[in-house]
Amino acid sequence: AAETILPSWDANIAGNAYFIIAMTCIFLPAIWWVTDRIIEPRLAPIAPGQIESSTAGAIKNPGASLSQGEITGLRYAGLACLAVILFWIILCVGPGTPLINEEGSPEARFNPLFQSLVAGFFILFLAAGWAYGIAAGTVDNHRDIVRMMSEAMSDLAYYLVLAFAAAHFVAMFNWSNLGLIFAIKGAAVLQGSSLPDPVLLSLIILFGAFINLFIGSASAKWALLAPVLVPMLMLIGISPEMSTAAYRVGDSATNIVTPLMPYFPLILVFCQRWQKEFGLGSLAATMLPYSLLLLCAGLIMTIVWVVFSIPLGPGASVQFSL
Repeated sequence: AAETILPSWDANIAGNAYFIIAMTCIFLPAIWWVTDRIIEPRLAPIAPGQIESSTAGAIKNPGASLSQGEITGLRYAGLACLAVILFWIILCVGPGTPLINEEGSPEARFNPLFQSLVAGFFILFLAAGWAYGIAAGTVDNHRDIVRMMSEAMSDLAYYLVLAFAAAHFVAMFNWSNLGLIFAIKGAAVLQGSSLPDPVLLSLIILFGAFINLFIGSASAKWALLAPVLVPMLMLIGISPEMSTAAYRVGDSATNIVTPLMPYFPLILVFCQRWQKEFGLGSLAATMLPYSLLLLCAGLIMTIVWVVFSIPLGPGASVQFSL
């Protein structure tokens, strides 16, 4: 998008490094405060042995000690993890290893390794769980493994049904091009406002947070907004890195309250392990304090960053000049 204004523009990968570090340092205490002061007091206390999840089992007393079988199981699980990791390292070391493309370009050398990670994690968790079960006495044979995996998948049945309906909604929404219309029309309004930089970026953050409620994919939103917002802001003296930083703030604030977020149904399934009547509205209401506080903190942080012209990353400034 920046090449529309400056064809020789090269993206700075670390252009938001300082900004992201500051976001982490500010957001983490804010999240802790909301959890401790607002969310946790509203949740019903669960006493040990009072509620049992279908997959997580009964809640143990926090002061209870591990049994000898559990200790042995954890030891065996750790050894199994080390064995799988060692095996993957062997596949990456030495000439002719299958997970390193020695003839490829520097950017593509590790592609086979990256492509193997899904299988690697599957084997890692399977080996660790199986080793623990055998040592702890909860697994006798492969049939127990299949049964446990089937029970774990039963919790995802609700997610699959919900995802089926949500996928149709998202597809119809994309087909309607409403997201594109909102993005272009909203950007045009911002462009014609002639507001100061801090105010304009604050409006962009709010606009991005609003659009996030309708377009769950971060890459899809950026694909819609970047071709409009980045050149527009470059023309009024705001760097592409600052545009990206403002987008990050707005996108991160409302991710946790939109049902279009890909992980929203999965989080709902985990909540329903312990409280069956927990629904979409309950989850959105629980996450709303996080969203509002993160949005306010991000707005204040962005305004301070722009007012004092703090570098966003190595070689990345707030201002831009042709």
